[in-house]
Amino acid sequence: MTVDAVDEPFRTQLTVRLRDGHSLLGVALPEPCTYTSSNGVDVLWMGPDEYLVLAEPGRQAELEAALSRESAAVVDVSAQRNVVRLTGPDAAEVLAHGCSIDLEAAPPGTCVQTLLARTGIVLMVREEGFTILVRQSFSDYFKAWLADASSEYVS
Repeated sequence: MTVDAVDEPFRTQLTVRLRDGHSLLGVALPEPCTYTSSNGVDVLWMGPDEYLVLAEPGRQAELEAALSRESAAVVDVSAQRNVVRLTGPDAAEVLAHGCSIDLEAAPPGTCVQTLLARTGIVLMVREEGFTILVRQSFSDYFKAWLADASSEYVS
């Protein structure tokens, strides 16, 4: 198989509204349609004053406390989306079956909200593959679609 899909369960996910500032948790704020990473934390640009902070499981309380001092609002949305890491030489080809974003032209660090086979997702382009955040209620559909779209890449 030339595509691997791995669930990353229980990731810390915090929506942050920020009026002013240049960083969160010591991580520089990303430009539109990008994300930045440092110290085990990803900060995703979601809108003009909205960011999504991703971290490993179990860091909600620690990060919420730190972020509440830096931002206007912090909301724990960890249960809202499932996180899937898609890697392998054909990962972009599989996503191209249902995504209108030109993934060949999207450099690592790109982060977009888009549709993937009628499902709203957040798509992060990484050095090695992609991270996909899909709403819980669409998770089963997404996994079924992913299995179907990748069937031609299974040897």
